[in-house]
Amino acid sequence: MTHRVTVKVAGLQPVQLLAALAGIAFIVFGVVGFTRTGIGDWAAQSFVLGFSVNPLHNLVLVAVGVLGLLMALGSGLARLYGWLLFIGSAAIFVWGLMITGILARNPAEQFGNPLALNTNDNWLYLGLALFGLLLAVLPARRKLIEEEEPVLPEQRSAAFDGVDDTRDSRVGDSRGGDTREHRIEEMDPTVSPREREPITKEQAVIDPKTERVSKDKIKH
Repeated sequence: MTHRVTVKVAGLQPVQLLAALAGIAFIVFGVVGFTRTGIGDWAAQSFVLGFSVNPLHNLVLVAVGVLGLLMALGSGLARLYGWLLFIGSAAIFVWGLMITGILARNPAEQFGNPLALNTNDNWLYLGLALFGLLLAVLPARRKLIEEEEPVLPEQRSAAFDGVDDTRDSRVGDSRGGDTREHRIEEMDPTVSPREREPITKEQAVIDPKTERVSKDKIKH
């Protein structure tokens, strides 16, 4: 019996756990930010652990956290969440460098600073970008599964088919032998139609030629 070995993803993946923890952390940070800035004045600005936040910034953090919890349900989705976190955080990091003046030229200067980013936020989003990249490339935990392949029923060999065909041909020959002999007798030109007709016992005795005739041809 042959065995087939396949590799499958084994249970809950580390990337799913990390994505869920990151989602919870984002939600907690955003809720704490709302307690500092409130939700009535979107121009309000405050600080949480040295990071500058405003209501829009808090809303973005909560949305990213909810997305992380939802995408943590599957290993593939969790890795996709890592890629999204990497791209988004890297873009905010570069934008923060332009806003804070670390980069001389700011092509998005007309949009101002809607997320109230400061220097600490820049380094925070750099760390988040690296964390997202880690989620995206984190290998999956796999396991080997050994499966038994089903055994198919053996087909009848051609030798048995040949024996059956020979047996059928023999039966056909035995059945058709009498018929062929009867046809040969009918086609024999040396036997006249008169000789094949039934005769009486008196004719059989008188005519010596009829001694060759079988008894079933004699009329009773």
